Amino acid sequence: MNVRADPLLQTFRLKHLTLKNRLMSTSHEPAYSDDGMPKERYRLYHAEKAKGGIALTMTAGSAIVSRDSPAAFGNLQAYRDEIVPWMRELVDSCHEHDCKVMIQLTHLGRRTGWNKADWLPVLAPSSVREPAHRAFPKTMEEWDIERIVADYAAAAQRMQAAGLDGIEFESYGHLMDGFWSPLTNHRDDDFGGSLDNRLRFTWMVIDAVRKAVGPDFIVGIRMVADEDVDKGLSKAEGVEIARRLAGSGKFDFLNIIKGTIETDASLTRVIPVTGMRSAPHLDFAGEVRAATRFPVFHAARISDVATARHAIAEGKLDMVGMTRPHIAEPHIIAKVMRGEEHRIRPCVGATYCLDRIYEGGEALCIHNAATGREASIPHVIERTSGPSRRVVIVGAGPAGLEAARVAAERGHKVTVLEASGKAGGQIQLAVQNPRRRELIGIVDWRLAELERLGVEIRYDIWAEQADITGLSPDVVIIATGGMPQNPPLDAGDDLVVSTWDILSGAVKPAETVLLYDDNGGHQGMGAAEVIASAGAALELVSPERMFAPEMGGMNHAPYMQTFQEKGVRVTINTRLRSVRREGNKLVATLGSDFSGRWSEERYVDQVVVEHGTAPLEDLYLALKPQAKNLGAVDYEALVTAGDPWPARNPQGAFTLFRIGDALASRNIHAAIYDGIRYAMRV
Repeated sequence: MNVRADPLLQTFRLKHLTLKNRLMSTSHEPAYSDDGMPKERYRLYHAEKAKGGIALTMTAGSAIVSRDSPAAFGNLQAYRDEIVPWMRELVDSCHEHDCKVMIQLTHLGRRTGWNKADWLPVLAPSSVREPAHRAFPKTMEEWDIERIVADYAAAAQRMQAAGLDGIEFESYGHLMDGFWSPLTNHRDDDFGGSLDNRLRFTWMVIDAVRKAVGPDFIVGIRMVADEDVDKGLSKAEGVEIARRLAGSGKFDFLNIIKGTIETDASLTRVIPVTGMRSAPHLDFAGEVRAATRFPVFHAARISDVATARHAIAEGKLDMVGMTRPHIAEPHIIAKVMRGEEHRIRPCVGATYCLDRIYEGGEALCIHNAATGREASIPHVIERTSGPSRRVVIVGAGPAGLEAARVAAERGHKVTVLEASGKAGGQIQLAVQNPRRRELIGIVDWRLAELERLGVEIRYDIWAEQADITGLSPDVVIIATGGMPQNPPLDAGDDLVVSTWDILSGAVKPAETVLLYDDNGGHQGMGAAEVIASAGAALELVSPERMFAPEMGGMNHAPYMQTFQEKGVRVTINTRLRSVRREGNKLVATLGSDFSGRWSEERYVDQVVVEHGTAPLEDLYLALKPQAKNLGAVDYEALVTAGDPWPARNPQGAFTLFRIGDALASRNIHAAIYDGIRYAMRV
């Protein structure tokens, strides 16, 4: 496409503000805050997107305006004056690249917990509990309303003082829309009942904010225009609210949401994960834009440039939110402008980023380990200032492919040896579950990059010592991964099959199956989904107090949908002790950590187990005596600075180390993180 004609690259005028293109990152909380402040890590994360050409980055998801709205996922604390200089520094670093900066302000209402921060009671328009955060909220009194309105105004003033280009209110699943929805507003006073009354709090907030910041400062709202749930805010009322806000002259844009976020299941309908429909609410947002004739922003699994371009070209949106895609690839616009759209690292919908946030971690992309680590890992790999090395990598799984990409970008000559006939390692198993087939983008993107970089991949080679030494390497990276291993059993090791057997198709699901998973990630759940979808009667057994603890709630939701539709039985707090054959059945003996006397037996046709992997380390161990470092790694130097390969063998021929599951059973992100941080040091 001609760059000049590209709809995404057209400017957009928002009041006095000129946005240089049509891509934005909508407000979200990556949980990079430090003491509630957007310090270096937070700033560098947003500055990288600015470098990458994005027109508008929205910070916070959301910044909290009041002390009695304690952080639920690392939220910024907009009620403190200390935030102003930190925000100013962030804004300045983005403005250097002509990237505008806004922030989302909120009172979380019932979407938080009382047992955090100052242990103040959770508030809501009515005492309706939110399932996700489980607090029983106090019904707001008049004095609560007055002080929170004042808190909004004060927070807006702080953001204006910090030099931000604007703010937006959060009004889906938080306090403000809690007044709007009949589901959460049961009041019989001036703030309940009619739509006029339910909007009263919103008008009080915007009037106070306008008085504080003046008529010119940009103020928008990210709002639910249809809760799409029984007894909730209807589409008719939601669109009417949008019309009223747009026609008030007090707001400058609408950022449209459809659905509710109070449970894991409903959250994934608002923010779909892999295997779910792409851009499910784009047409609805377009309807709101047509009804209001007002600037409309929107984000919900708009994962690719083509869909974003369509949204602008067809007049559905004024600004397109590509938030998770910018976590995967902060340089989307820069690559489009260079004619390198094909080189954009794809968002594969894994939603590892959000699952980590909701589980109390920080946002990390499943296959871009630089995101959130900008202080130590670059998004753009520079060539080494030292000599070019001969690098041999054994294994073309995610760790090996990433190490090969980074080493080649640094100017080294790289050869990859892969035992199978195709690259991808365990990702090739994961995508055998049809719902997760998008994960192959992790592999395909790297293969395309390796082809561009001239990296040689030799397939169908079970590498041995002679294969390695025959290439005269300077550096050998072992990325051989692992093989499935059984959980500790008293008997019956030879009677069980692994999740790999099921996912690969080597073993077909039997009629009745018990799947024992004490690993707790996608491996067991993916196999369970395949087994259930094949029509088997399945019981999933876990020793944990909640099954699949290594996986967050957003990815949990589609698995549970399948399990409930297929009648999968889930048993927790239970261990598989042994398996024996009895006639044409297998007998699985189950036990408990809580009672040594309790046991039960299950008669099934098949027992499937998931216990992670054991490292394939024979080649590594064979090569160690020939290595300059004898395989050793100085972790302090690896993480900070200096040479991470200690000189332990002066006669050694090469530097040797291993990465990914060749070290220990972990996940895709860990493998890719190993690949980049080790290869960056070569």
